[in-house]
Amino acid sequence: MQQIAKFIYFKVLKWSLEGAFPSHLNKFVIPVVPHTSWWDFFLGLLVRKVWNEEINYIGKKSLFDSPLGWFFKWTGGAPIDRSKSNDTVSATAQIFEERNVFRLALSPEGTRKKVTKWKTGFYYIAKAANVPIVLVAFDYGNKQIKISEPYFPTADMTADFKVYESFFENVKGKVPKFSF
Repeated sequence: MQQIAKFIYFKVLKWSLEGAFPSHLNKFVIPVVPHTSWWDFFLGLLVRKVWNEEINYIGKKSLFDSPLGWFFKWTGGAPIDRSKSNDTVSATAQIFEERNVFRLALSPEGTRKKVTKWKTGFYYIAKAANVPIVLVAFDYGNKQIKISEPYFPTADMTADFKVYESFFENVKGKVPKFSF
């Protein structure tokens, strides 16, 4: 399956990779930016096969109770109660605690539309779970996926976010006008 994924990714789509997946780490948070199209999910599934690595995501619990629940579990999803009464950061940190391998991909934009500021949940999840952050850019403009070195969040969130945001400079999403 990995060879088919590589053929599609490199030969058919003609995309490239920059950086190395930190396969030596079993737990980390992966903010993927920009998230401008539903195609990003399928690109993520493809590159996961190219790397041949387990990468996860969280979704509202009701998705996993639906007839398509098997699909969400099969693609690495983990159900979470996202109701107002539940602390999503703590609940997600608990998943990190319970699993031997959990590499959480999510979109800090929180939507596929244009935003001027990221949601900070990924940062607080990484801090609560005591895991690093590995940045991943889906750069449709250059047909490239970039991956950063792991960063542990520090006590200076403003400085950390400057580092994170600089990694994504000039990266264009599938819908460029919605890119961060």
